[in-house]
Amino acid sequence: MKRIVILIILVFITGKSAAQHSGFRPLRYDDDLSAIKSDTASGWYEKMKYMGNENFYLSMGGELRLQYIYTVNNKWGDEPDAADGYLLNRNLFHADVHAHRFRAFVQLQSSLSSGLADPSPVDDNSVDLHQAFVDAVLLSLKKEQFTLRAGRQELMYGSQRLVGVREGPNSRIAMDGAKLFFKKDRLQTDLFYTHPVANKIGAFNDVFNDNAKLWGSYTVINTNGLFNNIDLYYLGLYKRVAHYDTASGKEIRHSVGARFWKNKGNWKYDIEGLYQFGSLSNLDISAWTVSSNINYKAEGLLFKPVFGLKTEAISGDTSGTDHKLQTFNPLYPRGAYFGLVALIGPANLFDIHPSVDLELSEKWEFGSDLDVFWRWSANDGIYAPNMQLLYAGNGTAERFIGTQLSADIGYTPNPFLKFTLESSWFNAGSFLKKSGEGKDYFYAAVTGRIRF
Repeated sequence: MKRIVILIILVFITGKSAAQHSGFRPLRYDDDLSAIKSDTASGWYEKMKYMGNENFYLSMGGELRLQYIYTVNNKWGDEPDAADGYLLNRNLFHADVHAHRFRAFVQLQSSLSSGLADPSPVDDNSVDLHQAFVDAVLLSLKKEQFTLRAGRQELMYGSQRLVGVREGPNSRIAMDGAKLFFKKDRLQTDLFYTHPVANKIGAFNDVFNDNAKLWGSYTVINTNGLFNNIDLYYLGLYKRVAHYDTASGKEIRHSVGARFWKNKGNWKYDIEGLYQFGSLSNLDISAWTVSSNINYKAEGLLFKPVFGLKTEAISGDTSGTDHKLQTFNPLYPRGAYFGLVALIGPANLFDIHPSVDLELSEKWEFGSDLDVFWRWSANDGIYAPNMQLLYAGNGTAERFIGTQLSADIGYTPNPFLKFTLESSWFNAGSFLKKSGEGKDYFYAAVTGRIRF
């Protein structure tokens, strides 16, 4: 196995023709194979990616990621650190078969850890069936397509503030269920009903999860008007048991929101707002969030810097005795929500997040950002990205959580390989000092990834 990996790396480093055909996408079932299909001088890599013809073909691929992580003062000094750091290894392999209007996609995931005393299922899951779905194209016209997808699948919408694939952690997340999606010109609408997969340590034991459900509709409209792109969505959540700082119980939550965004040109923006309602046991849910992310690329300056400013206000519970729950639930967001490291989840927060990214060369990039956090409500605690309560809020009226400074440098020799060195330092604020040890936290990681 090691020899195969080394061979693949060497071929990808030296190969020139294959690099023209990468076409990788965040969701691997969306990989673009158009360049390979039109290539008349196929090598071994092109043949692996496209075996067959337009009516029937098989494509294979995968990803190998190795990550070394070192921390000081884990959970701000309240949890022990791995003495010499720890290793995380994620391996993904997929096969994709297309036959006329039908398709079958299968992906295996293996997430391994070394050096962690008590790894979670997100850190260590020997091997499991990560995705296995079939597609049936119900309608296919020149500018319209209507498709049904059923089985285990990854979902990713918008900026992954609510539904993402959990790319940062060792194990990505998938959903069991069905999805209908319709595309027409500049419009795409998805309808889905799913059960999020709960990872378990072991092999092939991530069984159907009846304790949680996620359903909804997500529409993307591409326009030439005032806003380049508009997302409109409704998301429903069911959890048999959900835990918050001030309450616990069966949760049924509905989220209605809109997103306005532009991702081309020197000026880019991403503005989003949503409202949540429903019930938690005998409490009425009334929560919300608004966010703004604006970037400007200074093409005329050295290294073409991209200056960014992001800010978010996310509701928290204002009282434990008013028969309401105002704590926002981010559902299933991407792992590292604020910066490089997944310390705090998007609930009961206000943050200001400036950043700068530099294009050092065609293959080298550098980024740095500063994030300053406060609690939105002094009566609610702070949460991890998976909504596990980190610290309760009733022990202190302090709101200032702290300041996180991060930096990373990336090297991408070709479309298949990427190496990243990153670090973060979190200066603990008055709330953390009152709630626990309140020590400053340090994180560093070296990551190598190969996709094929």
